[in-house]
Order: sequence, then C-alpha cells, then structure tokens
Amino acid sequence: MIFKTNIFKKFALFTSAFFLCGINFGQNMLELLPGSQELVYDEASGAHKLLGGANFIYQGNSMFCENAYYYADTKQLKAFGNVHIRKTDNVNLFCDTLYYNGNNGVANMYGNVRAMDSEYQLTTRAMEYNTRTEQGVYRVGGRIQNLLNGEVLTSRVGYFYPNAKNFFFRGKVNYKSQEVQMTTDTLQYKYSTRTCYFFGPTEIITDDAVMHCEKGWYNVQNESGSLIRNAEIKQESKIIRGDTLLYNPKTQISEGFGNIEFIDTSDQISFTGGYALINDSLNYSLIRKDAIVVKYHEDDTLYMHADTLLNQNNSLGNRLITYGYHNVKIFSNTMQAVADSMTFSKESEVLELFKSPIVWSKNGELKGDSMKVYMNDTLISRVYVKNRATVIMAVDSGLYYNQIGGTEINAYFKENELYYATTIGNAQTVFFPTEEKKTDTTKVLIRKGMNRIYASDLKVYLDSGEVTGITYFQQPDGVFYPMDKIKESEKLIANFALKFALRPKSKDDLLE
Repeated sequence: MIFKTNIFKKFALFTSAFFLCGINFGQNMLELLPGSQELVYDEASGAHKLLGGANFIYQGNSMFCENAYYYADTKQLKAFGNVHIRKTDNVNLFCDTLYYNGNNGVANMYGNVRAMDSEYQLTTRAMEYNTRTEQGVYRVGGRIQNLLNGEVLTSRVGYFYPNAKNFFFRGKVNYKSQEVQMTTDTLQYKYSTRTCYFFGPTEIITDDAVMHCEKGWYNVQNESGSLIRNAEIKQESKIIRGDTLLYNPKTQISEGFGNIEFIDTSDQISFTGGYALINDSLNYSLIRKDAIVVKYHEDDTLYMHADTLLNQNNSLGNRLITYGYHNVKIFSNTMQAVADSMTFSKESEVLELFKSPIVWSKNGELKGDSMKVYMNDTLISRVYVKNRATVIMAVDSGLYYNQIGGTEINAYFKENELYYATTIGNAQTVFFPTEEKKTDTTKVLIRKGMNRIYASDLKVYLDSGEVTGITYFQQPDGVFYPMDKIKESEKLIANFALKFALRPKSKDDLLE
C-alpha cells in the first residue's frame, strides 16, 4: 500500500503560501500614487473616478488599473481593465474587474483572475474574498499550477480560510504531477494538524499503485494515511480491498479492517478475513477473523480456513509460505481436511497438517499425529501420515470398512483417489475381499469374508477403495474369516476411529 507523501506536502505548501497573506480592505482611505492620469469627482453618483490609468494604495495594497471608481460614502471601490493588486513583492493578483464593498468586507474579482507568487499561480474566471470571515472562494472552476515542476490542481469550487489554515476544494478535484494523479469530489486540508481529507469517490494513481475509496485522510507530518469505505489498492499483480485500509510508511505497517480481501493473481490465490496486518519490514502479512485462503484452479478451488493465517513473504512482498493457526478446516470438491494448524508452501505445494489431522478424499479417511499432503494445483499426489497412521475406506455405503494402519503411511493418489499405499512399522490391514458373480444381465460383487493381516511393513494396491493386492514383509500374521464367522475383536485395526461427521461438506462449513 503506497502513498506519495510529497504530494500532500507540496499541496499544503502552495495553498498556505498563497492565501495566508489575506486581502485586507479594512482601511477607508485611498492614497493616490504617481502615475495616475486623471481624477474626476462625479457629484451625481458620489464617485471619485480615476481615468486613463490609475495607480494608488487602498487598504495597504498597491493597485494598478485602467479606471477606478471610489465611493467614499458607501465605502465601495470598483476597478476596471487590467487590474493588478500587489500584496507583497512576491504575491500579485490580477483580474479584469474588481468590486469591493467596505460595508460587508466582500471583494469580487472577475475575468481572467490570477493570483501568483514566485512558485504558484491560481487562475479562475471569478473569485470572492470576505475580509471579515477571512474566506476566499471561487465557484466557476479554478486551476492551481506549480510554475517550477508543473504540478496542477483543478476543481470546480475552492474555499480558503487563511487564518484558520483550512482549505476546501470541491467538485471534480484533480491533482496531477509527474509522479501522481488524484481525482476526488471533495478535498479538505487542515494546516493546523497537517492533515488532508478527501470525501466522495477518490482515485489515486502512482507509478506503483492505483487506489480507490469513498473517503479518506492523510497526515503529511507523520505520513500516516487511510482509505475508508470500499477501499481498494491495486499494485501489479496484487489487489487488496476492505472497509478501511491504513498505511504508515515510517513503520512500514499496513492494516485493514472489515471485509478484507487480498488477491495475488500471479499466485492464483486470495485471502479474506475481518482484519489484516502487513509488515513490509519483517516481510509478513497476517489475516484474522473468519480468515480463509482460496487457491484457484480451473478444475477445482481449494478453500483453507484457520483462526489466524500468516504469510511469510520475500523482500518483494511475494508469498513464500502460509501458516494457519488453530481450527484449520479445508474444503475442495475432491479433498477435505481438519487439523489444529498447518503450513502451505508456494514453491513445493506441500500442505503440512499438525495435531491429529484428518484428510478425506472420496470414500477414504486418513488420520495420524501429523501429515504432509503433496499437491499439484488442487489435486493430491501423495499423503505422508506420521505416527498412529490409519487409512479407513468405507465400502458398501459404510456397512464395512477396509483399513490400513501403522507407524507411518505413504498414500498415493490419482485424480484424488487412493490407489497405492506403503506402511512402515507395525503394519496392519483389515479388508473385505469381494468375489464377482455374473448373471446373464448383471454383475454383482459379493463379500467373501474378512482378511486380517499384521506385518512389519506392507504395500497395498487399491481401486475405488477396494483392495486389489497386498505385498507383506517379514513373516506376516494373517487370518481369513468367512462373513458369518468374523470375530468382533478382529474387525478393527489399532487406533481405529471414525470421524466422517467432522468432514466439511461445503466451503460454508469452514466458518461454522
């Protein structure tokens, strides 16, 4: 999240430099200077008319114009033709026509209005200044340009409060420089707190980012900023959205509050939650409150939830590894899982699950003390289960369970279906072999009985959850029971437990 601090600093400087001088019409006398051509008193109107060129001082300001009418009784002054007011040696104002009412302190300038100092120039068609409230305003469009570096700010309406050091720009406000372009509906600058506020739909474009919001503020003194309401920052392949996005470049810490969504299109991954913290100096980002990471793939989408998601990034802000802490739940159309915590590597696409994890794929349930799930996009290629490892496959709609158990299991998948497994240490299997019975019109699988075999290690070959072959090592201990003679004590392997009720059924289950 990048804000260009110098934009607001320069903007603050030229607005304060221009208008803190004020236009003081508090005096009532007009002092003629050499260069005035003709002075005529019009008794009918009560006007002192300076004709053919006028040069005078009024209320402390040197003024030049082609003609001027001064009404002493009503305290009014009218100046016409190439009006030039010199406030100081550096500040000058120009217009075609000037009207000043000394009773209410309001001065109106019309036609080719310009206000200039050594660095900036304001141009507009008409401007009003109230000397009593210290407020200046243009309502017909204005343009402020930096004469040195080409910065330009335009708006339909501009208000200036020099004494209060408060400025407003409203209506199609547009700031443009070589580095940044900003458009908004309303911009307020409070010089006393060095803070800029913008209201209404706002867009900020820099070399590094495009930002949108409906409201926001930026403090030019401590360089902290905020985008509020439908906030969005686009930066190369990354997009972050939220109700409020905060950024402090001095600490390199960004925060997001409410409906956070972070998208990395290059990684085909996104993160959502209620709160986000991004620390660029320590290269990490954190998401909490209903946090979910979404890994996109054309064939399937993988959703992963944890109470807290933490991304370890490289120096460019790209994700290296994602950590999930507590209450991990995972869902895709072909694989589901639960665990206490997890890690997910971008480079290797290895998903590690800790503290009694469970993985489901089709009719299989895998459990152990920890797991490594090797993935290719959203497809499982292999699952390594460590300590108290079990694989349970429901057959005949859960009437029976083919089972594999041991100290460690490597389970291999094709199209997210288990087809081969190796078991190392205290290997156990319980499965119900089938016999195919054919008739003239049908083919029926009949359960022949139950095989229970123990060995040091084994390899199991499967098809749709059915055991098609087994290789045993080191003198297996096995027994076969016909269906009507199965011993209840032999039906289950060690550490057998059914957890199908915990299986997420949709992505919406992840937050329940």
